Amino acid sequence: MTELEAFCVELAAAAAAVTVPLFRTDCGEENKAERGFDPVTEADKGAEAAIRKLIGARYPDHGVIGEEYGEDRPDAEHVWVLDPVDGTRAFISGLPLWTTLIGLKVAGKPTIGAIAQPYIGELFLGGPSGAVLMARGETTPIRTRSCPRLTDAVISTTDPEIFNGAELGAWTQVRATARLARLGCDAYAYAMVAQGTMDLVAETSLKEWDWTALIPVIEAAGGKVTDWSGGAPSGDGRILAVGDAALTEQALVTLKRAAI
Repeated sequence: MTELEAFCVELAAAAAAVTVPLFRTDCGEENKAERGFDPVTEADKGAEAAIRKLIGARYPDHGVIGEEYGEDRPDAEHVWVLDPVDGTRAFISGLPLWTTLIGLKVAGKPTIGAIAQPYIGELFLGGPSGAVLMARGETTPIRTRSCPRLTDAVISTTDPEIFNGAELGAWTQVRATARLARLGCDAYAYAMVAQGTMDLVAETSLKEWDWTALIPVIEAAGGKVTDWSGGAPSGDGRILAVGDAALTEQALVTLKRAAI
């Protein structure tokens, strides 16, 4: 494990020290949306503050982009991209499907990522040293599984309501082709792709902090992450993650039409 991979694990532990005690409690929920419902809790804010404090102390020249506190030196060579509680709706509902996402970009490229679910004691780490699951005192290599046909695939999205009309039509067609679809898993679904129990996740309207950490985990495990046009994920927030690269083109047959 490299120094920065080990530091990523340390950051996840610092976040867990904030989030876990607040889970299934009165966590200071607020609605930060002017219209609709976009919750934030003391867990979100406290965990990101704890991570930023450690980064500032250890690597003061590194930049940070976080959901709760914005950007600090976003053009630095090393930039940490943080979502302290991805799946805040799950968090406030008492469902252990929320995660802490910690990604590191080096020269603009997602290089190290962690998907942590500290309540059940799991941390999925991906980077130059490979992809591993750290859980219950053991560190185990993980690998995506072979699934070359969409008709055999287990797929996921958080909620079909995130899609606009064309996107929903594309997702519906992909779902109709796949063997099984599971909803409501947030970023935990990407961890399942990395460990080889799910095969594909498609989502839209994601922010940089939603997807940066996912890329190194899935790619180090043997998978592939693109946008809906087959390129690198970008500001449009459309993400396609697969465990078997053979699924990419099969899904893009439909998804590309919605990305125009």
